[in-house]
Amino acid sequence: MGLVLGLAAVLWGLGALMKVSTRARWGMIAALYVGVLAVQVAMPPAHPLRAALGGTPQGWAALGVAVAVVLAYRAGLGALRRRARRPAPEPSQPGTFRPAELDRYARHIVLREIGGPGQKRLKQARVLVIGAGGLGSPALLYLGAAGVGNLGVIDDDIVSNSNLQRQVIHTDGRIGMPKVFSAAEAIAAQNPFVTLRPYNRRLDEQTARALFAEHDLILDGSDNFETRYLVNRVAAELGKPLIAAAMSQWEGQISLYDPARGTPCYACVFPQAPAPGLAPSCAEAGVLGPLPGVMGAMMALEAVKALTGAGEGLRGRMLIYDALQGETRIIALKRRPGCAVCGGGSA
Repeated sequence: MGLVLGLAAVLWGLGALMKVSTRARWGMIAALYVGVLAVQVAMPPAHPLRAALGGTPQGWAALGVAVAVVLAYRAGLGALRRRARRPAPEPSQPGTFRPAELDRYARHIVLREIGGPGQKRLKQARVLVIGAGGLGSPALLYLGAAGVGNLGVIDDDIVSNSNLQRQVIHTDGRIGMPKVFSAAEAIAAQNPFVTLRPYNRRLDEQTARALFAEHDLILDGSDNFETRYLVNRVAAELGKPLIAAAMSQWEGQISLYDPARGTPCYACVFPQAPAPGLAPSCAEAGVLGPLPGVMGAMMALEAVKALTGAGEGLRGRMLIYDALQGETRIIALKRRPGCAVCGGGSA
């Protein structure tokens, strides 16, 4: 045993002279111990080398276990001490930014039209997105990246293979998952400073009233007229601004409907749904894959402007984008006298 202890001391001393790290020196001692234990187990009791090392296999094994227990105890005690010394993270106050957030949103903060106050409004905002499909996917991604602090998304559909051509928030690995939970995973991976609440259900009157009341701004990315008219009616009654977009094949349109602030509502512009067959769905007529990305990004852009007060939004105006011809045009919208939803105006 004395010979082994001497060898261990020599190895430790040589390691110190050669400025080998403590961890490496412990590694050499461990290698020496393994070698000694191997000799004790492999050699017969009367072998001279085993006799020179001293002890028995059982004794050396017990020594190794004892040392391992001591080292594990020391490591655990050190970890507890370090945790006790570590200052507790300061709780984030509503509207305040952690250093990581300031760095993340720096390109917004240096914009004169947004700045720190505008970014704070985004952090405090509550935005509800109707649909996690073609329009909702890019809108949610850009709102989350922009730092809109509280997002909600409602949809009762699941991710399918045919969605992935345009619904960029979903992935092949999430086929079969409810779209709202797929969207929640994407936003959580994108920005940990954003809270997204998924509502895996179909939007009806009661649900719309409850959810709209909790949010500052509504984005309608639905793909059927029944839902669009429901969303418009409830948003108008509750005085919530509504950004709505629609698309088909190569063309998309977007506007901000806010009758509480003097603009038309959706029903002012489209008093009734078109006859069946005149406005086929994307499944029936097809849609260019990047077009929902363009229109959904426009929805997020208009939402950021509406929330921060930057620039001129689309209140009372409709932007129409023709992707096939590469043309964009804006038409003025007026309130319709006698509108059944918002009452219209004299104009």
